Amino acid sequence: MAQTSLDQIKTWLADQKPAMLAELERMVNTDGGSYDKAGVDATGEQVKQFFAGHGIATEVVAGEKHGDCIRAFVNTDVAPAGNAPRNIVLMGHRDTVFPKGEPERRPFRIEAGKAYGPGVADMKAGIVMNMFVLAAFHKFGGAPGPMVGLFTGDEEIGSPEGRAVIEAEARGARVVFNSEPGRLTGNIVTGRKGGVFSVFEITGKAAHSGGNFEAGISAIGELAAKITAIHALTDLKRGITLNVGLVSGGQSVNTVAPWAKGEIDLRYVHPEDRDEIMGKIHDIIAKSFVPGTKATLAIKGEFLPLTQSPAAAKLFTLYKGAAAEAGLKVEGEFSGGCADSGFTAAQGAPTICSTGPIGGMAHSPEEYLEVESFVPRAQAMANAIMGLEAAGL
Repeated sequence: MAQTSLDQIKTWLADQKPAMLAELERMVNTDGGSYDKAGVDATGEQVKQFFAGHGIATEVVAGEKHGDCIRAFVNTDVAPAGNAPRNIVLMGHRDTVFPKGEPERRPFRIEAGKAYGPGVADMKAGIVMNMFVLAAFHKFGGAPGPMVGLFTGDEEIGSPEGRAVIEAEARGARVVFNSEPGRLTGNIVTGRKGGVFSVFEITGKAAHSGGNFEAGISAIGELAAKITAIHALTDLKRGITLNVGLVSGGQSVNTVAPWAKGEIDLRYVHPEDRDEIMGKIHDIIAKSFVPGTKATLAIKGEFLPLTQSPAAAKLFTLYKGAAAEAGLKVEGEFSGGCADSGFTAAQGAPTICSTGPIGGMAHSPEEYLEVESFVPRAQAMANAIMGLEAAGL
């Protein structure tokens, strides 16, 4: 029965390429930057409409400031057996990094086998792929347990509201497939860095820079010293990088700067490195290199690293074989980028990432999706889901 279902699923998915591209075009052409709640929720309505059309139940977990989280349920009435009561989770985020109006400026298009548009690969194609895989299992059956599709709305800014929903889902998960874009090599991601995004603000004292210079206390001078000290924490051998990527400050060119601000991107590999480096950053912020300045530090967003547990390694081996059956050669890669998969892995859920269609140049106007990867990546996921029981997962 399961093999028959799998054959039906794979055949159906192969026939769905035009429908997949139509859903992707609609989603890409809908605004959806992380801070555009209305836009992200509009893509959420599209997701709900798709599932309603396939007779699949959904639930909305409302976001206060950012896009709602949507959960879709397939095969939830499965009889308890082995790992079957635990959910097979297909995950992805609907938000993008682009400003409002971007889809109007460069709408979805396909040229020479590549699809273009804001968020086309990161990660609206993965969202659409997950939708169709869930629909296929609902239509033909055969899933070895209950399935949940989780579609979040604020990943690109560290999932400030989505994280709690993701972690709750992970605690009841059998496995997690996070459909971030597949690598250009065709590989998936089995490890990612963690990241902490923080902002520091400095207070100095204004004074005329010509007539009363000595009365001023330069917040920009303090900013420069702090940036130098923060960047010096970078340790490439340990995979630790610090980047102050945004700065602002000052009142006028002829005023000693009374305020300044910088934003820090910390990336790390090992969970224990996070507290060590953040402690050093706090020390730098507390220290006044320019006497009389004061500073504060606040964390704006955070990702946990994706680390490979023995169960996650087993899931990767299963996926690699499943991908081969779909005609794909897949290995595992480590990425310096962050993703929601780190949250699920930290909760103990066996997790693999970047199982979505293949794409490149994310976060840029040149972002693209390899159209022909849509169907085989969907089939590879279906193969892997069908193989969970035999793999001992």
